[in-house]
Amino acid sequence: MKDLFVKRFEYYKSLGDKTFDQLSNEQIFWQYNEESNSIAMIVKHIAGNMLSRWTNFLTEDGEKPWRNRDEEFVNTFITKQEVLDYWERGWKCLFDALEQITDENLYATIYIRGEAHSVIDAVFRQLAHYPYHIGQIIYIAKMMKNDDWKTLSIARNKSQEFNSEMKDKFSRSEQTSNSSPVCFQNSPEVRDEYKQ
Repeated sequence: MKDLFVKRFEYYKSLGDKTFDQLSNEQIFWQYNEESNSIAMIVKHIAGNMLSRWTNFLTEDGEKPWRNRDEEFVNTFITKQEVLDYWERGWKCLFDALEQITDENLYATIYIRGEAHSVIDAVFRQLAHYPYHIGQIIYIAKMMKNDDWKTLSIARNKSQEFNSEMKDKFSRSEQTSNSSPVCFQNSPEVRDEYKQ
């Protein structure tokens, strides 16, 4: 199960990474208006959440006393590199924590803001939260890049072509790896889930 969690989180991280590769320093900090978040602010929130949730997650509440969530929506970064460094720091904390998950503690009780969660539920909670914000990052980037945007998914008006390629690929092999257009990751466990 742990390996499946890692694969899913790696996929969503890769979407962010591929988006950042397309953006300039100025674009990382662009805001549509005062009420909107820049990509830098969204990264600050995601990474801040990761550091809080996953530091000592088996023994401490996921909402750490040192976290200032409101401050996550105030930009304090100056360069794109600072944003990317913080992004990487958050993901490292998450992936290090996932390595601590075992079959024995998967249903152990942990706490977030005093609310009891099983470890698996806490993982699912974040598997919904992080992609939500990564989707925002991608949407903002697509608006800025417009015609220069390099798609991270199936290209527009290319669904049939992609589906044909996938059918051909799997009709030629006995491979059971997951190549779902939803995730593009290799995972036999997920492919088996989609067969049910």
